[in-house]
Amino acid sequence: MLAAAALVISSAANAGAPMAKGPQAGWFRMKVGDFEVTALSDGTADLPMDQLLSNTAPDKVKKALTDHFLKAPTETSINAFVVNTGTKLVMIDAGAGVFFGPTVGKTVASLKAAGYKPEQIDEIYITHMHADHVGGLVASNKAVFPNATIRAGKAEGEFWLTQANMDKAPDQMKDFFKGAMAAMKPYAKKYKPIEGDDVELVPGIHALATPGHTPGHEIYSIESKGEKMVFCGDLMHVAAVQFADPSVTIQFDSDPKSAAPQRQKLYADAAAKGYYVAFAHVSFPGIGHLRKEGTGYEWNPVNYTNK
Repeated sequence: MLAAAALVISSAANAGAPMAKGPQAGWFRMKVGDFEVTALSDGTADLPMDQLLSNTAPDKVKKALTDHFLKAPTETSINAFVVNTGTKLVMIDAGAGVFFGPTVGKTVASLKAAGYKPEQIDEIYITHMHADHVGGLVASNKAVFPNATIRAGKAEGEFWLTQANMDKAPDQMKDFFKGAMAAMKPYAKKYKPIEGDDVELVPGIHALATPGHTPGHEIYSIESKGEKMVFCGDLMHVAAVQFADPSVTIQFDSDPKSAAPQRQKLYADAAAKGYYVAFAHVSFPGIGHLRKEGTGYEWNPVNYTNK
């Protein structure tokens, strides 16, 4: 009898494991022709999308979120990407660092988990200079990627890195300028603005000007052996809302009247030609295809691969 009781107690003690708490490094890797693309998770942040989205109504946003089993505030991914061309290691955006709250800033951990070191990065292409895209460039006022050349649209740097622009900006915008200036300062001698549109930065990678979300927003296209992927930055933010209705904008847009057409142009082209698109704020890894669906688009996430 005692032996049976001891067995029951022992079984109960070993029946469960403690909850595994805390964040995990996130990375996902796939091929695009001969290029290797690695998506890096910087973490997630809760954002009040029902209040931030514009050219729509909060009730419509809440319904769209509910239809996708989401709610407001909405847990939102921040994604960065690395492209290995075989001769260059190129990062696209750098995550938020310490500029966007305690739940993000994991890009470097994800990078290392994926098998790379920060000092291996040759070039970093910034879609735009909001803190959740450039904050990860710097830590303790020092460059996190000491050997990297930084590229961004000329108009982007001229806007965010100019003291006079910050001085005349509304108070709620000043932190955007401070974040950009702090992140870019250690790279002053390594920053090379991108001038013009459809500029080849390294063989197989082009920068395409898409102003609207910010004055110098850029997207980046890679092509290899007939395959293509476009890294879209902040051309969109909320998959549950802005795929079905590309006209919906967000309060972070510098020029909403330009941002919406840029999004619609990209969607139409990607759906018609069938190439991959990668977004900074679509649920990790943020890569997939678009298909036209009525007046909007259907999002088809990339098929998971582990080989």
